Formats: sequence, structure tokens, C-alpha cells
Amino acid sequence: MIALSLAEIAAVVGGQTHDIPDPSVQVTGQVVRDSREVEPGSLFVAFAGERVDGHDFAAAVVEAGAVAVLASRPVGVPAIVVDDVQRALGALARHVVRKLGATLVALTGSAGKTSTKDLIAQVLRHKAPTVFTPGSLNNEIGLPLTALSATEETRFLVLEMGARGIGHIRYLTELTPPRIGLVINVGTAHIGEFGGREQIAQAKGELVEALPAEADGGTAILNADDPLVRAMAARTKAKVIFFGESGEADVRAENVRLTDRGQPAFRLHTPSGASDVTMRLYGEHHVSNALAAAAVAHELGMSADEIATALSEAGSLSRWRMEVTERPDGVTIVNDAYNANPESMRAALRALAAMGQGRRTWAVLGKMAELGDEALAEHDAVGRLAVRLNVGKLVAVGGREASWLQLGAYNEGSWGEESVHVSDAQAAVDLLRSELRPGDVVLVKASRSVGLESVAQALLATGAEGEVSAR
Repeated sequence: MIALSLAEIAAVVGGQTHDIPDPSVQVTGQVVRDSREVEPGSLFVAFAGERVDGHDFAAAVVEAGAVAVLASRPVGVPAIVVDDVQRALGALARHVVRKLGATLVALTGSAGKTSTKDLIAQVLRHKAPTVFTPGSLNNEIGLPLTALSATEETRFLVLEMGARGIGHIRYLTELTPPRIGLVINVGTAHIGEFGGREQIAQAKGELVEALPAEADGGTAILNADDPLVRAMAARTKAKVIFFGESGEADVRAENVRLTDRGQPAFRLHTPSGASDVTMRLYGEHHVSNALAAAAVAHELGMSADEIATALSEAGSLSRWRMEVTERPDGVTIVNDAYNANPESMRAALRALAAMGQGRRTWAVLGKMAELGDEALAEHDAVGRLAVRLNVGKLVAVGGREASWLQLGAYNEGSWGEESVHVSDAQAAVDLLRSELRPGDVVLVKASRSVGLESVAQALLATGAEGEVSAR
């Protein structure tokens, strides 16, 4: 964080100093909520959770080098005490962002937020120092913590914004007001909580409503291929840039194809020129993510050639998102188990089909959470798609939703041993260990709560040990 004195922080957050001998002492390190991340000069933020109360670690973090604790009660060591720690953290982030003067880019969407955010960050790093959301820490705690990690050298701050209801994104934009706002798509993720795609669009569009007017530098970057996103142009006074494969998009892709390894390649067109891109990431869905990143970079002054080079060099920064690992025996494991929704499931299956040409493919799939009344239809549709894409074998893992995946495959014509329903991750591992052959490609994907990453990890460990059927 940029250096601030404890007195200044207390004034910004409306707090009282306790046990602080010298309020002029500065916070020069990171603002953290995890006691294990404390370093000399840190400010430790004490949240009282259901199982762990950060206040209990106050003495330990000060001993480890923290200069003070942001707390809701006195803790016997230097502290700034506030009524609401979360709101105080947000107020501090807002203050720091205003002082920084960095260009703030915010993005949201139903699917692909984290992958797109990682691409934007990697592209902008070619131009200037960039700070961005780690992983998917995109809520009212993760977002201000990311903003507070910026320094005087930071020129671009890229923040992912998530929402589980109307008003969530509006609140986040008040903490960290963006100049550039990007909406990737409106899908069915969390549809059970929102009640419908129109409600999701209403929530996501709060981002473009928060942007400055075009005369003040505000820019909304919208997906021309998604009607609900395209319609958000009417909800902002900012300049609008469209991206997509549509011929009407300002930033678009032509001649889109997948390499024999399942990596997308295309001709990138921007208002400043055109250039060829071949990505290191896997799956055609990354084309849209790349175009979104390209639109941001174009708005910030990068040429088409510079953007294409950066996109072609970019890799995966967040774990369990289409992580592709080839075992010594030639079995390829695609670990995409961080999360799942209908859109990302379809994209992952298509990537598996492209990667598996001439090889035997396995789709190890589990529950897609928070789909509400759409759950049965969406799981059934994913099972059917696996069959239509000629996936060699579907392994549906878990309870009711997994049975719907398997039933969809069965009703589409997957009979015999082409699809199977197993009870849990260990059963899936046991099945795969007994049946995998050298050269097979295995996709593992489900919502985070299912924990299917354990399947991918077990299969990679098996390959390291050299245990594989040679049938």
C-alpha cells in the first residue's frame, strides 16, 4: 500500500486509536486479513468469522511486524477501532484509490471473469506496472484488499467484481470507482439466486451505470455478441466500445480456429489495425475473453501488434482453470475444477473434443451449483452435449445432479459403458485408474463445492508413480 500514517488511516475510516504511542507511524507494508501474510509494516484487518476471530491473533501479528490492527474492539496492542471493519476497509480502499491516480479497470460477467481479468493484466503489464485481483477475490473484502496492494508505481488497477444480488456491484464501484468498465456476458451462473437472466443483467449493468461520462474519460466495453450486454449501452453516459465476433464489433476476431492442441487462433481486428493471435490457453471460449482484454488495451493506447503479442504470450494465472498437464505415460489431465456453470461446461467440453481428436476422451463432471429451477434442464443438456461432441466416456460424479448428467447422456444415445454415474470423487479415481490408457485426455470439471480437483490431483499423482493400464 502507499504509505499512510496511522493517524491518517484513523481519520479516513472514522476510527479511534488505541494503544498507539505514536500515531505518525506509517503503514508501509501490505494490508492483510490473514495473519500468515503479515510482514513488517503491515496493517492487519481483524474480521470476526463464524469459526475464527481475527482479533484473537492481534498480539501475534504485531509481534510479527504489523504496525497496528484494524479492529472492532480494543485488542491490547496498537489498534484502530471502528464500528464496522468491512466498511472501514472499503473506506480506506476508496481513499487510497483516489490518491493513486492509476487507471482503474473493473470487469464483471457470469462466466470467464477471472480468466479475462488475468488476460487483461498480462496484456497491460506490457505497457505499465499493473495490479490485479488475485484468483477470484472479487467481493466486498477481496476487492478493497486488492486495491490496497497498489503502490505509487501502479498505473493500471484491474479489479474483478462479483455479484450475488442487485446492488452488490453498485456498492463495489463506490469503493473503487472505475474509469473503464467491462461486461463480459450474462449467463446462468447464480440464476437460482437472481431469479432470471434479466435480473442478472440488471445487476451486472450497475457497473456501466457507475462509469464517468465520456467527456470525463469513462468507457464501457460491452460484448456485442450477447444481446443482454449489448443493451447496456443505453444505461451509460460513457463512451461505448463493442467487442466480439460480430462484424459490427469495434474489436473483433476473424478466422477463428482451434489448433490440434485445442488452443485458439484468430485474426485480431482493432480500430488501430489487425494482427494474428495464437493463444497458449485452451478452448475456443478464450477468444471472447481475449477480445475483451484487447478492447481494454486498445482503449489504453496499445497497438494491435502489441496486443496480439501479449495475448499470444499470456498463460493461466489462476489454478484449476483449464490447467493442462501431460503425464509421463501420455495421459493428459485437464483440471478445470475451480467452478462450473452451463456456459463454462459447454466451453470445456468443446475444448476437450478439440484436444482429443484421434485420442480417447473422458469427461469427469459434477454438479453445477446455484441453478435453481433450471438445474434439471441444464444438467441434462450438458450430458447430451457430451454425447453430441463424441466424448468417449462421461463419468458423472455425485448425487442427484450427477444422475441428471448421466440421464441426459443416456437419452441422447450414450448406452452401455459410454456413461457412468459414480457416488463420489474416490469412486471416480478408482474407475479411472483401472481404465485409463496412454494417450487418453481427461477433463475434470464441477462447481467448487464438489471438490473434484482431488480427482485431477490423484490422477496426476498416479501418473507420477507410473501406474497406468497399458490395455
